[in-house]
Amino acid sequence: MAKCEICEKAVTHGNKLSITRSHISKRAPRTWKPNLRTIRADINGETKKIHVCAKCLKNGKVKRAQ
Repeated sequence: MAKCEICEKAVTHGNKLSITRSHISKRAPRTWKPNLRTIRADINGETKKIHVCAKCLKNGKVKRAQ
């Protein structure tokens, strides 16, 4: 299963709502997937390929390998 290895953000499930005339008439299942990137990162002095969400990458929670 797809999951960020830093913050453990994973796929979530819920309902897609169809709104007509201020009434929720129909519900359909849908999934929300995390925006994952596969990067080479320095972890404990070793270079490893890990799956990281874009939010963790942007906030600098991961140090990329050079």
